[in-house]
Amino acid sequence: MARMQEQQPLLDYAALAADIKRWASDFGFEDLGITDLDLSEAEVGLHEYLDAGHHGSMQWLEERAHMRTHPDTLHPGAIRAICVSMNFAQANIKQAWDVIHDDQKGYISRYALGRDYHKVMRKRLQKFADHIQSVIGPFGYRAFCDSAPIMEKPLAQKAGLGWRGKHTLTMSRGAGSYFFLGEILTDLPLPIDAPVSDHCGTCTRCITACPTGAIVAPYKLDARRCIAYLTIEHKGSIDLELRPLMGNRIFGCDDCQLVCPWNKYAQITMEADFAPRNGLEGPQLADLFAWDEETYLSKTEGMSVRRAGYESWLRNIAIALGNAAYSPAVIEALNTRINDPSAIVREHVQWALAQQQGKRR
Repeated sequence: MARMQEQQPLLDYAALAADIKRWASDFGFEDLGITDLDLSEAEVGLHEYLDAGHHGSMQWLEERAHMRTHPDTLHPGAIRAICVSMNFAQANIKQAWDVIHDDQKGYISRYALGRDYHKVMRKRLQKFADHIQSVIGPFGYRAFCDSAPIMEKPLAQKAGLGWRGKHTLTMSRGAGSYFFLGEILTDLPLPIDAPVSDHCGTCTRCITACPTGAIVAPYKLDARRCIAYLTIEHKGSIDLELRPLMGNRIFGCDDCQLVCPWNKYAQITMEADFAPRNGLEGPQLADLFAWDEETYLSKTEGMSVRRAGYESWLRNIAIALGNAAYSPAVIEALNTRINDPSAIVREHVQWALAQQQGKRR
């Protein structure tokens, strides 16, 4: 973060904006757009979302709603957002379906297979801001990557990085939806970019594909039914009606993206940090269930998978084992944790065992 400084009136801000866009690729960003901080339209949608209770147990969304829709409260004096994207698609991302359809394996959302993107993006954004400062001198800024109460998707959409898909993710004609977002809030009065139009058309594949029906209408997501929310953000017991619908998805869910026609244009990342680690692109559920907490922490060090926490990790795997085809090996794996110290894990193990016994012929 840098302090706000008096503006330098001799700067050619249009030329500077062009330079900033040109420099972006040098720091690993695929696209860059600039916007003002008016989120009044997004504010209406946020309050509708909260009033409907679609945020589930994510109370922090409600508690900091004003900050989310008024970015200048995060960095007083800011008037622009420099928004960037960074692709994460791997060459074998289409093989995700092979994992989803193999009930002995655990599915982890493709964005989470490598290094935690927060760490990668924040470091790059800081270096990017340092470079701008080395050229024009001190200026006021603060860099973000899902690291504060800021509405990244609406800002990115206003900046022209893409449109809001019917699954609520940001979509780009040149990159699909497989990219991360980051921002630099600044006091530089840079010219702003125009938003792009919606290109979802009449397509509803993402809505139809959602395993739990979490996309309750075009552009409306009920997080309480979303597998990404359930496996990562939600702590405690998962509703009985939703467990069978989760299949083998143990951390996040990509179905709405995997069926999206625009993702055939997704650009393969050249970022080594996003390469899959520790064989987690298609791991055996029984192997994961055998991990003690030390192994879990070691195997997921520096990865987004850590966000779930060990208890929820085991809970999610227990559900996936319960959803697998009947197998003595699955029963054996579940029985190893029938007396787990966690009441949450024990509950889901018991459920999974009952599911397995119900499939026995």
